[in-house]
Amino acid sequence: MKNAKRIVLAAVAVLFVAVATLVLVGAATTSHPHQRSTLGAARPSVELLARLNEPGPVELESIASADWAVDRSGLVNLGHPTAKSAGLVDGDEPIQVFFHALRHPTKGLYIVDTGVENALRDAPEQAALSGLLADAMKVKEKMQVKEPLGAWLAKQPGPLSGVLLTHLHLDHLTGMADVPAGTPVYAGPGETTPRSFFNLLTQSITDRALSGKAAISEWTYTPETNGLFEGAVDIFGDGSVWALWVPGHTPGSTAYLVRSTKGPVLLVGDASHTRWGWEHDVEPGTFTADAARGRQSFEKLRAFAAAHPEVAVRLGHQH
Repeated sequence: MKNAKRIVLAAVAVLFVAVATLVLVGAATTSHPHQRSTLGAARPSVELLARLNEPGPVELESIASADWAVDRSGLVNLGHPTAKSAGLVDGDEPIQVFFHALRHPTKGLYIVDTGVENALRDAPEQAALSGLLADAMKVKEKMQVKEPLGAWLAKQPGPLSGVLLTHLHLDHLTGMADVPAGTPVYAGPGETTPRSFFNLLTQSITDRALSGKAAISEWTYTPETNGLFEGAVDIFGDGSVWALWVPGHTPGSTAYLVRSTKGPVLLVGDASHTRWGWEHDVEPGTFTADAARGRQSFEKLRAFAAAHPEVAVRLGHQH
């Protein structure tokens, strides 16, 4: 009996240590495979200025895939003096879940982020974002699907050539199930591997959204210390679309500069979620993993936009 009791206690102790370690170390964002991207070439970010004022070849369309509402404290730093003086308090902030279509004359159709999948509208219980986490995020209560990615893709005359992600948070992956299997997927460096306790709750859903998709190709930025941004990749080699490294919200957060047929457009992703935050120089709130680095990226984006007012800015969740 004593030996049996010792064995049980030892097993309990091992289990406790394992659980404690898992909680402390956390889980990676996803277990989906990743690799270095072979698309595009790293360039000094200042090189994007050379043709900034020339008409671009890319047709750009931004699609509001769903209306939603989330905690304002996650989207805007309510502790910022400007936010305090404006009397901002926590509560529901109306937002939209976007994807952006880029039609390049020779490279084909690409999208930036993924909106929401058909199943969120037609069969919510079968969607990748479902179950307890969807309940916690109040998807059923507060999200209204408008244009799911799958329905939109079905109306396009040609195939989807690739997906360019700003980052791997669920609200930017919720349309991924509608992306055809094998379609190349791109994101910033270090997006798949950061470990956290929160990822214990989200990894399975992220993996489900990415199931059957190609390995995530991570942009191969050359880090810059005195550049416009921390790194830049000329995606198609013709200066029409640039990936810009803006870490902070997540380690690999990426903005995209598009030389569209109607002028240059900056897709900032969640480096700035809201119109109010952008216009009042108040960075995002608690949804950002590294607040200090996020503030630096936010400042670089705003400085770039201020220096080049011809660039239209489209924010992560409000335009």
